[in-house]
Amino acid sequence: MNAPLGLRERKKLGTRWALSDAALALALERGLDNITREEIANRAGVSLRTFNNYFTGKYEAIAFRQVDRMRQSLAAFRQRPAEEPLWSAVTEAMLAPLQAEGAMNVAPTAGEVAVIRELLSARDLRAALTKDLFADWVDAIAERTGTDPGRDMYPRLVAGVIRAVGEVAIEVYANADPPVAYADLLRRGLAEVAAGLPER
Repeated sequence: MNAPLGLRERKKLGTRWALSDAALALALERGLDNITREEIANRAGVSLRTFNNYFTGKYEAIAFRQVDRMRQSLAAFRQRPAEEPLWSAVTEAMLAPLQAEGAMNVAPTAGEVAVIRELLSARDLRAALTKDLFADWVDAIAERTGTDPGRDMYPRLVAGVIRAVGEVAIEVYANADPPVAYADLLRRGLAEVAAGLPER
């Protein structure tokens, strides 16, 4: 179980979120190609040096919000009751950060959808979203299921499916007409997996 964050760690996390929020706000206003690291730092009220201490670029800054949600989901997954079915535990853990943010029923505006599509087409952003946390999820799933993360395929398969559902939900979220809440898509995707992806 993860220990609570200390004051310094909470402050760093707050700075990361402020920079990520600033980057997303500017991208929504002007488009991703029309913003710089300096402008993001200014919007967040910090120096460019501070920005560079936290992120390598604007893609990583924008991706942070989703990466941090996955970290929060991982922590929530580790705390789910041992007797709870695996996919129920995964679903509740994946939705926990969205519930905490009050974003369960929030659908994007037309302007936000346009920027989200632009963000998803950026290769650097996709890399920033997918490079972290996979090994941690594998370890957590292996621990919960009593499997060996080095020898058994199972924990890697489950972690891979979780990642795939998240990626598909984001893509559908960006292209849905009319717009829908990301949490609804995430829940539906995980429910399909839990049901064994039955034929339609």
